[in-house]
Amino acid sequence: MTLRILADENIPAVEHYVGAVASVERFTGRELKPEQLQRADVLLVRSVTRVNADLLAGSAIRFVGTATSGVDHIDRDYLASAGIAFTHAPGSNANSVVEYVLAAISAVGDYLERVLAGAPVGVVGYGVIGKAVVARLQALGVKYRVYDPWLAPESIPRGAELAAVLDCAVITLHAELTRQEPWPSYHLLDGGALARIAPDSLLINASRGPVVDNRALSALLQRDAGRDVVLDVWEGEPCIDQALLRQVRYGTPHIAGYSLDGKLLATRMLVEVMARELGLPWQDPGSAAGPPPSLLVPQNCDTDAALLRQVLRQRYDIAVDDAALRGVTLGADSTAASAGFDQLRRQYPERRELLGSRADTGRLPHRAKNLLANLGCLLEEPLP
Repeated sequence: MTLRILADENIPAVEHYVGAVASVERFTGRELKPEQLQRADVLLVRSVTRVNADLLAGSAIRFVGTATSGVDHIDRDYLASAGIAFTHAPGSNANSVVEYVLAAISAVGDYLERVLAGAPVGVVGYGVIGKAVVARLQALGVKYRVYDPWLAPESIPRGAELAAVLDCAVITLHAELTRQEPWPSYHLLDGGALARIAPDSLLINASRGPVVDNRALSALLQRDAGRDVVLDVWEGEPCIDQALLRQVRYGTPHIAGYSLDGKLLATRMLVEVMARELGLPWQDPGSAAGPPPSLLVPQNCDTDAALLRQVLRQRYDIAVDDAALRGVTLGADSTAASAGFDQLRRQYPERRELLGSRADTGRLPHRAKNLLANLGCLLEEPLP
């Protein structure tokens, strides 16, 4: 009998990667009902689907996979007790999030110039994505501080207390969502912590919405509208706070990790583990997408920041997603705004990463070539 897979409609190329070993049926993430699982062996989800006993009890599901790094939407204790194999995709979208963070820094004010000149970036959370952010900052020669109380201090480069991280010019959040003591990340940035951030600093949240107390953040921005905040994640998604969206510099619909490259890597990771756990014959068919398109490298940039800004924008312009979110949300009732938020995620346009992109470096100086290489680009020297 052919294996039956029920997969979120936003997980791309499942059919490509499973080949003939399984049939695939699609579902809408927030609308999955227990009765849809009765004829399925495998469930593949994203973060919008809560997987627990209420959903799975009485089903024949043998394997659950989530195409995300985070697993706070999965009741792993229940899966273990029910004998259901599980995997997730840690790191699959890490580079996508890294490039989102860099794009946000480059899009707001002069923060890119400041961090390249020595102002530190504070990183909250040193999991897979936090480590990827730090690695890219190191490659670019940017100073940083890291806060993650769950890890041994010796395992964190440039570890610091939260107060020191909040003193940085840019603060970027990559903590998993947990209410577990002694260091819950739920509302880690409450009113008191938010007030510690300097008015001329940039706050970016691309982790989970409730890591920041959204009500307290809105109140702070009401008092001080000049502060710079970029939010990709929100409390109460998909019904987000419209007032807060109006207040932030840029708001996006939880798509920091939504590059095509990251999505395809997640799919391949899930299918590979599924095949191994269920004893299926499987061979990696190769990527479902070709290499990223080549970059058009500007040859006349006067500064490192100008070069980075132009290159980053070729792959991702955060202002486009911000305008789309405002367009479907502001002024709409909660039902329409929620539907619009989810529709933006379902119909998200193809976004490729800088990582692995070929760049004709032409007559660029050596320093500029190093910058491109440190973004993960593949440099191509012109023929003599």
